[in-house]
Amino acid sequence: MPLVSLDDRKYLEKQYKDSTNLQARASLHQRFSVNKYGWQSWVFDHFDLPAGCRILELGCGPGTLWLDNLSRIPASWEILLSDFSAGMLAAARQNLSPHRQFQYKVIDAQSIPIEDGYFDAVIANHMLYHVPNRPAALAEIRRVLKPAGRLYASTGGDQHLVEMAGLVGRFNHEVTSWGMDTNSFTLENGIAQLSPCFTEIKLYRYENCLEVTEVAPLVDYILSGRPRIQPERQPEFRDFVAHELEAQGGSFHISIDCGLFVAVRKGE
Repeated sequence: MPLVSLDDRKYLEKQYKDSTNLQARASLHQRFSVNKYGWQSWVFDHFDLPAGCRILELGCGPGTLWLDNLSRIPASWEILLSDFSAGMLAAARQNLSPHRQFQYKVIDAQSIPIEDGYFDAVIANHMLYHVPNRPAALAEIRRVLKPAGRLYASTGGDQHLVEMAGLVGRFNHEVTSWGMDTNSFTLENGIAQLSPCFTEIKLYRYENCLEVTEVAPLVDYILSGRPRIQPERQPEFRDFVAHELEAQGGSFHISIDCGLFVAVRKGE
């Protein structure tokens, strides 16, 4: 039985009505990542942008990219944070409210209400796989970028969280897929999807894995997403994860397969 698609709007409206689920997943990475150089800092390292530039982030969530890099943001940057979820955008505004260079707007990436050629850069950090009509969104991103403007788009690959998927599958044999949807926007197919609108596409991979030593945060992560685990079976699932963790010698290894595409807007 396949899971609900990552771009199913009913799922997304429930999943991202606020930042609770996202924070449960971020917590697991923060606590158990082997690579202690954080993801958001690593993404920021790849920005090659001029002073006084205009930036749009699509799917900004609670603003974590900017919170984790506040001391590195040039005062001359103008940054528009957007999300299709008003709840997420409210969290970002609350987190970043003292900083005046940020503006906030609810935006659907498939129809960006901004004039042509306005931004120097667009950031789509782990969000394009949530967009039902990606070709439309990518065309919109290209439209609002200046000539030679850059897109920074991160996502996961085929091996992302593969051990976690196996854990869920061993507990619930009806689950035939979990994690990244291979037909969405992944490290493996991203270049092909970006190439109609962008050129000079480069992929950078983030080296990391998780070594999880506690049951509760791992279960909380799984239940925050798309599990086929009914509420009445969740206590049984917690016991199952505890047994699996003990069988692994007290540390559960989970692959992190993530990266960042940097692409330049194609000319006319």
